[in-house]
Amino acid sequence: MERIQQPTAAGLEGLIPLPERAEKPRLTGVTHVVDPGLTCVEAAGLMELASNHVDVVRLGWGSAIVTQALEAKLAVYLEHDVAPMLGGTLTELAWRHGRIEQLRDALLRLGIAHVEVSEGTLDLPVGDKRRLIQSLGRDFTVFVEVGSKDGRLAPASELWVRQASEALDAGAHAIVCEGRVSGDAGLYWPDGSIRDELVEALVGAAGLERLIFEAPRRSQQAWLVRHFGSDVGLGNILPHDLIGVESLRLGLRSDTLTRFHA
Repeated sequence: MERIQQPTAAGLEGLIPLPERAEKPRLTGVTHVVDPGLTCVEAAGLMELASNHVDVVRLGWGSAIVTQALEAKLAVYLEHDVAPMLGGTLTELAWRHGRIEQLRDALLRLGIAHVEVSEGTLDLPVGDKRRLIQSLGRDFTVFVEVGSKDGRLAPASELWVRQASEALDAGAHAIVCEGRVSGDAGLYWPDGSIRDELVEALVGAAGLERLIFEAPRRSQQAWLVRHFGSDVGLGNILPHDLIGVESLRLGLRSDTLTRFHA
């Protein structure tokens, strides 16, 4: 993949040497933003401010169904080369109600090219999940979420590694590692600190370039960037944190400055 230096604001070009970042459309260093219910005006403002720094926007949980201006909002993201995606909760519900083909038709009609397969709430049998990934993969780029949203469950690294490996074998494009919007489950202990052994096990099994770590908290984002560099995949980024995350990736915040500007 071609490597470029991240473009800077007009008038500040070349002021500070920056780490290299992959150019969009990129496979590494993906920033995966959660849209918790932005208006079209807010979405357009976010794209005007930072479209270079975001790759995927996921409309959280099942919120797309109750978004009145859905098609207009999707158009805003598509116009800025940002891939919109509906929340994996909708995929779980479509599976539960036997309506996967209706989901497929709706996504194609809306021009959505990415889909998330998750089991954060419902337990999909292994065979059903594999068939779902393979089936949706015929029409879409499939992101597969591994892990549970239940903060009471201490995850076993072996289970996550097996889930990730099975998803990749079935044809998943990327693995999204569960951390919740609150950042206190899945990859994280209830206090928000990182289960570092789990993270290392996932990287060792799947490879960093195939992983997107949900990291809604600044401390989590900073830890991941310090450990894995600018091109670590980060997900569940809130819109108002997008500029801050790109700053972390480039060593423009104190949390990561010495990682890139020794």
